[in-house]
Amino acid sequence: MNVLIVGLGSIAQKHIYALKLIGNFTIYALRNDLQAKSEEGIINIFDLNELNKPIAFAIISNPTHLHATYISLLAKMGIPLFIEKPAIAKLTEAEAVMQVVTEQNLITYVACNLRFHPCLTYLKELITPKILTQINEVNVYCGSYLPDWRPGKDFKTIYSSNPEMGGGVHLDLFHELDYTHWIFGQPLQSHAYKTNRSSLGIKAYDYANYILAYDQFTASIILNYYRRTPKRTIEIVLENDTLSVDLIANKITNAKGQIIFETENFSILTTYVAQMNYFLACLKQKEAPMNSLKESLTVLKTCLSNEF
Repeated sequence: MNVLIVGLGSIAQKHIYALKLIGNFTIYALRNDLQAKSEEGIINIFDLNELNKPIAFAIISNPTHLHATYISLLAKMGIPLFIEKPAIAKLTEAEAVMQVVTEQNLITYVACNLRFHPCLTYLKELITPKILTQINEVNVYCGSYLPDWRPGKDFKTIYSSNPEMGGGVHLDLFHELDYTHWIFGQPLQSHAYKTNRSSLGIKAYDYANYILAYDQFTASIILNYYRRTPKRTIEIVLENDTLSVDLIANKITNAKGQIIFETENFSILTTYVAQMNYFLACLKQKEAPMNSLKESLTVLKTCLSNEF
């Protein structure tokens, strides 16, 4: 099976890891630097016209502000798309990319690997319509320290720090908005506040706070780039209990501190493998995956809402 990758950064390496673990794939990488180094097991190309074999699907994992261009180019070639989140950087690009994808009747999937995190798959099954009526409040928090993300690089030069490159904590930490919509459903309305007033001194948003209103409860989502000790948690306040989810420790506890779910020896890399297996199964069965481009764009509307 031939696979094309657009963008060979750190996230692309995780998808390559998954592919190599799953089976034998011929991987082509579209590069824009003629001096780009070759990587073992990957064939560099510098123009899409160099592709002389059928491509089973393409992974779009270059900087977010370039996604719309390559979604359109590859969709016109009839290639199914595995798109790293967030799918696009601006809602003004949505109509054009959806038009070409719809015209080609393509399989698309926006890669949100946390949907395959054991705690979240457990919550997805746990939060039934009946349980939803018992929720009073949901609090989601994700904070980590941007300078630690890519050791050896000046963090102010990477795309995360620069809005013109599609950077910003609201886009980088899109997972929290995605899984909140996935588990709890589409909110009735949302409000957001985003700013970049921290000591990091970057141009992109380094703090975002969302309030999502549902029928019977409210969800709060707080994201930041400046927390030295990483924290990624969900608190679900029920009528008679409170569930605390720690996505880093991979466990869920109740109000009494009892562990109600835990997976030992968890590695985040397993979510990338599970995600790729899921997408490959959809391709084989010619079934539309969850989190298609169209579905993910509804979450992006919340993500980019109320910017000021």
